[in-house]
Amino acid sequence: MLIDTHAHIYLDAFDEDRALVIQQAKKAGVKHIILPNVDNDTTKAMFTLEESDPSFFHSAIGLHPTSVNHEYKKELTKIKHSLDENSFCAIGEIGVDLYWDKTFINEQIKVFEQQLKWAIEYNLPVIIHVRDAFPEALRSIERLNCPQLHGVFHSFSGNLKDAQSILNLKGFKLGINGIVTFKNSDLKNTLSQIPLENIVLETDAPYLSPVPYRGKRNEPKHLLEIVAKLAEIYNESTDNIIKKTGENALQVFKSIIFAPERNDTN
Repeated sequence: MLIDTHAHIYLDAFDEDRALVIQQAKKAGVKHIILPNVDNDTTKAMFTLEESDPSFFHSAIGLHPTSVNHEYKKELTKIKHSLDENSFCAIGEIGVDLYWDKTFINEQIKVFEQQLKWAIEYNLPVIIHVRDAFPEALRSIERLNCPQLHGVFHSFSGNLKDAQSILNLKGFKLGINGIVTFKNSDLKNTLSQIPLENIVLETDAPYLSPVPYRGKRNEPKHLLEIVAKLAEIYNESTDNIIKKTGENALQVFKSIIFAPERNDTN
């Protein structure tokens, strides 16, 4: 089962040809697409897309770290309302990002930990975004010290030590996208030492297009390029890569086999 565990095709980058992108994704064999939220401004578009095909699209809810600012409490209140009123497959994408701006680092950590607590409360997996902040994110998870926490470290591009730290948490998978196809990425060497059972596929569309589409808008159909690269790394057939990563995704996102019930589209 080919599953894109992370795509933002509700964004305006797809407004001109979204139907075609969906059609081509299904033609490529994609069976499910998980739609992580960014902030409260993106929820309406995300819900609308999910409702167009609820057996194919599955919404997650969360406040992205780069959307955290001095009004974070107000944003979290809205997120909590959505959690109480609707069904989601995960909480995400959430995390810590110190690449662009460190102004709200303390607020980012507070927001991250609050949403981790909600994941525990609602028994949902988390989709974690980390950029230039791996130690900070790891400390937050360890501080909560809850074996129930599980999910995906989205867009993993770290080294073997980082990967082992994540896998030592138990219950977490590595989200692998187009980065693994980049010539300047050492990710393929890291993954060669990580069992395939720890990996799920994602595109992060419209971002991070794999080779040979690098620099162009990414789409869920490009999962096949990632599959091909993983088949090379693991010396497995593409069918086996699809089968095993699909099974891995279903372990994390168990609810995606059920159509969600949406009560409030705001």
